[in-house]
Amino acid sequence: MRYDLVIFDNDGVLVDSEPISNRLLAAYLTELGHPTSYEDSLRDYMGAAMHRVHDLIAERTGRKLPLDFDDVFHGRVFAAFERELKPVDGIVGVLEKLAADEVPYCVASSGSHERIRVGHRTTGLDRWFDEGRIFSSEDVGRGKPAPDLFLHAAERMGVPPDRCVVVEDSPLGVRAALAAGMDVYGFTAMTPAVKLAGATGLFGSMGELAGLLV
Repeated sequence: MRYDLVIFDNDGVLVDSEPISNRLLAAYLTELGHPTSYEDSLRDYMGAAMHRVHDLIAERTGRKLPLDFDDVFHGRVFAAFERELKPVDGIVGVLEKLAADEVPYCVASSGSHERIRVGHRTTGLDRWFDEGRIFSSEDVGRGKPAPDLFLHAAERMGVPPDRCVVVEDSPLGVRAALAAGMDVYGFTAMTPAVKLAGATGLFGSMGELAGLLV
């Protein structure tokens, strides 16, 4: 079906940031005395808002992370973005086709507004996303797997949930989209298909995505 709104996740879908941020998150948690591997970080935190990191560490250890944890972590991430971050291969072609076909689109990310903007400026994707197309879990308070962020984006864009499709690469994001009553296509470049169970469809490269959004 042709959708009235395409909602993109950001990290791992628009910008190739998941390897960078999860490598740094695992290292920082380990540095603070919470041994975490890269694989652990992907499993527990990929697609999640920062409050999930705080919540899981407190639940598992009974200890709170430092008050400046988010600031220090984001400082490290943004510095690495400047050196390493690239757009996901093929995503510019998808955005070009949506624009040519006049299909509305936006981004709805668990990351902060600052993180989204830094990533987009670094990769040149800022030309595709003005302020009215950017939504963050900061806007709603509860991150994925709660449906709040996707419902907020749809409301602000003026489109009913059942006319929206979400493009996601994390189990938490797929769960959030389904809870919002939206179709969702799961990107399997970094996440095994079995972990994106329930998705409307799966794709392994951005070259496949455009055909799914018609």
